[in-house]
Amino acid sequence: MTSLVELRVLEGPNLYFPRAAIKLTLDIGAIATAPTDRAVRLAGRIGLRNARPGEPGTGFRQRFALRAVERLVRAIASESGTARLAVRVRSTGDPNQVVVAFPWRNRERAQAMGRAVADVIDHLPSADVDTVVGEAAARVAASPVGAPPHTIVPRIPVVAVTGTNGKTTTSRMIAHIARADGRLVGWSNTDGIYVDGELIEAGDYSGPSGAGRVLAHPQVQLAVTETARGGILLKGIGLSRNDVSVVTNVTADHLGLQGIDTVDQLAEVKAVVPRITRRSGWSVLNADDPRVYAMRSVVVARPWVFSRDPDSPGVREVLGEGGRATTVIDGWVSVLRPGEDPDPLVELVEVPMTLAGLSRFNVENTLAAASAALAVGISREVVVEGLRTFRPDPEHNPGRMNFFTVPGPRGAVSVVLDLAHNEAGLEAMLEIMNGVRVPGRRLVLGLGAVGDRTDDLIEMLGEIGARDSDVVMIGHKEGYLRGRTLEGLEALLRAGAARVGVTDIESRPTEVACLEAMVDRAEPGDVVGLMCHAERHECYAWIAGRGGTADSPEALAAKVRAARG
Repeated sequence: MTSLVELRVLEGPNLYFPRAAIKLTLDIGAIATAPTDRAVRLAGRIGLRNARPGEPGTGFRQRFALRAVERLVRAIASESGTARLAVRVRSTGDPNQVVVAFPWRNRERAQAMGRAVADVIDHLPSADVDTVVGEAAARVAASPVGAPPHTIVPRIPVVAVTGTNGKTTTSRMIAHIARADGRLVGWSNTDGIYVDGELIEAGDYSGPSGAGRVLAHPQVQLAVTETARGGILLKGIGLSRNDVSVVTNVTADHLGLQGIDTVDQLAEVKAVVPRITRRSGWSVLNADDPRVYAMRSVVVARPWVFSRDPDSPGVREVLGEGGRATTVIDGWVSVLRPGEDPDPLVELVEVPMTLAGLSRFNVENTLAAASAALAVGISREVVVEGLRTFRPDPEHNPGRMNFFTVPGPRGAVSVVLDLAHNEAGLEAMLEIMNGVRVPGRRLVLGLGAVGDRTDDLIEMLGEIGARDSDVVMIGHKEGYLRGRTLEGLEALLRAGAARVGVTDIESRPTEVACLEAMVDRAEPGDVVGLMCHAERHECYAWIAGRGGTADSPEALAAKVRAARG
């Protein structure tokens, strides 16, 4: 048994420090259960002269163990030649495990120190404390220095976008606006790496490697990076700073992974992005999301908030502090500056992504994108043009709120494809499906989930889908089981649906099969929606093969008008 559960090298700004750090996950059972006299000796050896460790297994010993681990890291660092080392210690959901983090400049020596800390804890039950600590420090001092961090100092402006929902759409909108400004734009997101609108490498590049690839391109003039939770936790952010940051929102997603169990903890992770925005830059924050708005307290950049409500307390407060805001006034996307009249940019009805203002989430994404584009120096005229020309179709925003008209056996059917991978995303999808439903017609939902979600979240997807649609069918995503089984996922979705009395649910083995079955059963005026994650391109091909077409902004507007009677 070893106390070292995990040693992770974070290459850039992270949850613990604004620079590269070592993250240790340690089992502190040896400290928690050590005889009291040995705990006292350890305390004295590492500089906790007056510590009262408490009896083994008690809450007092638990708190002592947290202090002891921090001081142990500092003691080994000091005795191996590193002075004034910053150390962060955090408890976890497991009372016998803690996370310890400290910055590093030399890779090999920093990892050696992490292993040395674990080695001391391993030897606590049997070895002499004084000797073990001294030998650990000597090993660190003798270890190779190693390479420095790979953190990139950007040579061009960077707009970094994070959040639970909307970050891909928002980053795509910003990149589209910047291209309309004549800039050669590189951006990275969950689909891949794009340069000047061309996909140069497919894959999930929402972590530090994506940002690095974009910035390595010699001709790119502006970088737009999507920054996801996983990249921050597992590798750190690959850039030393950004010029403009955007935080769209924070809702429950990916909980129970990498030690993040609550939405508040998730918000702390997302806050790493605005924390490294340069002082002269702008942090664009959602004033309607309390957790995002609270990030103002940890950023040094100037605040620029967005809100659908021009009278939001957050808008008033930020304007009072000299910041800026983007909001909606009389149906117009408008920018507010202290002491000035509102600047109306464009009517929502002229922004295709908002579906004439129908999509609440895409109104927020529009406000965020407009704010970021203006903040990075793009003129208002170009911003307006970019908002007017960015469409919810496979070309501009693949996989996000894509609308089609598809021939069915009994007439034309509206089809919506969206990722909708969590509760908020599914509710947003159902909201816009309702917005284009002809009165008296049905919502037909293709329900699905990926495996790396908690049981509660998967069940909630089943409950929301069954509650808010008229017909529900399960379409599986076999390539995204992530440790689960098809049967297990289906059971959870069915359990959620059963909570609202829906038990008659069919399932299909793939998303394409689910889409085909739903369209074949739909009546004219019905709206078919598919939570599409695994087979987006296959679904596009199936729609084209059936003679379906992507809806133009004019066609979407007509559907919205018909739905409103």
